[in-house]
Amino acid sequence: MKKLLSLLDYSFVIDELQQKVATPMVEEHIHQITPSFVKEEVQQALEQTKEAMTMLRLGKELPFLALTDPRQSLSRIKIGASIQALEILNLGHILKNAAQVLRKLEELEEEESFPELKALIQQLQPIPSLSGEIHRCINEQGQVEDSATERLAQLRRQIRQCEQQIRGQLSEMIRGKNSRYLSDAVITMRSDRYVIPVKAEYRNQFGGMVHDQSATGQTLFIEPKAVVELNNRRQQMKVEEKEEVQRILAQLIQEIMPYRQEIQQNAYHLGQLDVIQAKAKLAAEMKACIPEMSTTQSFSFLQARHPLLNPETVVPNDIYLGEEFQSLLITGPNTGGKTITLKTVGLLQLMLQTGMAIPVAEESTMTIFDQIMVDIGDEQSIEQSLSTFSGHMKNIIQILDRVGRHSLVLLDELGAGTDPQEGAALAIAILNRLLQKGALTLCTTHYPELKVYAYNEPHTCNASMEFDVQTLSPTYRLLIGAPGSSNAFEISLRLGLDPTLITEAKENMDHQTGDLANMIEQLENARQGYEEKEHAFTEKLSETEALQKELKEAFAAFKKEKAHLLKEAKKEANQVVEKASVEAKEIIQDLKEKQEHLDTKAVKEHELIAAQTQLNHLKSEEEQHLLKNKVLQREKKKQALAVGDEVLVESYGQRGTLVRPFKDGTWEVQLGILKMKLPESEFTRTKKAQEQQKETTMTTIQRSNSKGVKASLDLRGERYEEAMQKVEQYLDQALVAGYHSVTLVHGKGTGALRQGIQKLLQRHRHIDHFEYAPANAGGNGATIVYFKGA
Repeated sequence: MKKLLSLLDYSFVIDELQQKVATPMVEEHIHQITPSFVKEEVQQALEQTKEAMTMLRLGKELPFLALTDPRQSLSRIKIGASIQALEILNLGHILKNAAQVLRKLEELEEEESFPELKALIQQLQPIPSLSGEIHRCINEQGQVEDSATERLAQLRRQIRQCEQQIRGQLSEMIRGKNSRYLSDAVITMRSDRYVIPVKAEYRNQFGGMVHDQSATGQTLFIEPKAVVELNNRRQQMKVEEKEEVQRILAQLIQEIMPYRQEIQQNAYHLGQLDVIQAKAKLAAEMKACIPEMSTTQSFSFLQARHPLLNPETVVPNDIYLGEEFQSLLITGPNTGGKTITLKTVGLLQLMLQTGMAIPVAEESTMTIFDQIMVDIGDEQSIEQSLSTFSGHMKNIIQILDRVGRHSLVLLDELGAGTDPQEGAALAIAILNRLLQKGALTLCTTHYPELKVYAYNEPHTCNASMEFDVQTLSPTYRLLIGAPGSSNAFEISLRLGLDPTLITEAKENMDHQTGDLANMIEQLENARQGYEEKEHAFTEKLSETEALQKELKEAFAAFKKEKAHLLKEAKKEANQVVEKASVEAKEIIQDLKEKQEHLDTKAVKEHELIAAQTQLNHLKSEEEQHLLKNKVLQREKKKQALAVGDEVLVESYGQRGTLVRPFKDGTWEVQLGILKMKLPESEFTRTKKAQEQQKETTMTTIQRSNSKGVKASLDLRGERYEEAMQKVEQYLDQALVAGYHSVTLVHGKGTGALRQGIQKLLQRHRHIDHFEYAPANAGGNGATIVYFKGA
């Protein structure tokens, strides 16, 4: 185990972890933390770290004091020995810290549950009565407080009064004419007694006792006779004070005695929690995550980075094994990154099995191995007279004896250090044996024979470290599926070697090697071609998706404006009708009044004609107003359907063309190669070509000046923590913008990001409900969110 951890630089990760712990007592033992190979233990440790990461993301943190290991102090208490006040204070701090962490758990549970951390925290026993007594008697400087007992308070009060008397008398001595006898007019201490510095020739001027002298002997530190008695009294009270302090400490020790085991357990659990929180802090610093557990013996580390390399410059790589193939054979030029790729996989796996998050993409998957075996580096031993080849073979023999189907094997330069032909044959035999035993294997090599082996073996895959021949430098990109080349000819040619020598060298290559080189060249050319096509396709796809989003937004805006205009037109028409109705009622009422007076004066014919004219005028006025209402005219015209119009069949989400109407109000609609009979309620008329061109132009102009919030948020490729923050900010912006609903595009992947987003949506107080998008709009790769009041 020690050799494994050393080869994979595990101790450097532990050093990084040590910097994140808060309690000194953990620092002393953190280097004893090693990976576990028991699946249940690893899963529990990872779950604890995941909860701590969530806790930190919520802006919460468990409080830890600067505690030291209490075991030595508790052992001395057990045998009846005394301990100092600072040691007792540290025991009190452990109890106090336990109480603080328990209170913090109660606060956290109001927002989210943390079952693994809760199980640890609930084992803490703060013993408040003992903690309170310790902190009542001892202050943070490790001194016993005056208020610990009445007797101590009285003694210290008397000592201060006595000191004031001594300093008062000595102050009188050093002032006035007596100052000429002194080297300096100050009061100082020697042997815990108050003295004054007197010139040697005046030693008898003040009488008393000499306690010290200067280096030159010209100054004597004398306790004058006048204060000897006061100093004696002070000394006596100091002795009594010390005895009282010792009695208080002994009393506290007696109170601690029954709770030694509880204090030790508190310290242990606080240390565990501190380490778990340190792992979460390290994960945040590395932008790391915990991958989903694979259902098979396989792993997929996407965008994996070596945790000890600079995250700003390191090249992330996708490294996967176990699902499509069991062995991965990595080739490529020296210093191209082959060995660091092996170490990256090994170190990330060790971190996972220690309960740490790793710097990979959220969509990654993981598994747990019961053995991780490596053969990396130069194993030559002068003491044992072992060559490089012998040293490697000794390791490989041990690996083959122990390996099993739940093992991860990392082999660097397999078969190197001996005759190339024999070394290649031996390497192939070793790889076959590892395949038979079911182990997952990553291997680096330079042998062309192994490239052919990996090409023909269905459970083995070629991979290579990319090399830029133009710049003569490695790119450190791992290319899975393509064997690597040494690029010796290309490099030599670019460095200035005579081209005829290159041609001659190629002719000197044997037929098999030449075929292999041609195969590699063809694969590399094909790969580059596919990459270029993929890049162009990705760009076109992005442009298409952006245009589709903009069209959807424009269509939604059009429908909203259409509804608004119809509403306003109806409102205006109702006002016109209401006004006409009121005037008609007035005319009719006037006629009734005249009819009631027929006995006195009949209604003249010209009066009836005038009334009829007024009513006709009202009708005419209403019709003229409606004719002038261009909004109603335009909307009425838009609603008219005609053969050849394009329509959107909303129930199918497809566009079609009107073929012919039926008497029952339905239409025959052409949908692609299908013709369907549909009622008008199932489709809406879309714009004709000229209208579409005109409105598209207007929409484009409006869109170029718009700075509003879009109706959807694309989170694909985002890291989990950053995605959660973006979702929270985007929902707030969408609410302010007045959206009824928005779409969150998170992709399918492993579902970790989708679950995290839906968990956040469940807690959001402004969200009414949410659902997956339709199958033709992304399915469970996108979530539609509906706000309250929509």
